[in-house]
Amino acid sequence: QVQLVESGGGLVQTGGSLRLSCVVSGNIFSFVTMGWYRQAPGKERELVARIRGGTSTYYGDSVKGRFTISRDNAKNTVYLQMSSLKPEDTAVYYCRGVVGVSNLEVWGQGTLVTVSS
Repeated sequence: QVQLVESGGGLVQTGGSLRLSCVVSGNIFSFVTMGWYRQAPGKERELVARIRGGTSTYYGDSVKGRFTISRDNAKNTVYLQMSSLKPEDTAVYYCRGVVGVSNLEVWGQGTLVTVSS
């Protein structure tokens, strides 16, 4: 049973940086696509960043140029490096993985990021 566990959330000031981690309790090679989503209070969940095949990346317009997604296969971990943080980035961040052949999706429990003004 493959599971995803996020960590690294916390409270930061505007303009600060934070690094989120998503540890895969299984074989990370089973996932053809992994991504980060976020949901703020009263808002819809949105895609923040995605990495496919370990190299191809995508970023939402609101975070482009500020966030970086990466994958470390040796550590079975996906990271989200966040810089130049804004109060609008405050949300619960979720890790998501999609299994290749079956297209099954797995979600983490989420980690809270709060950016003070």
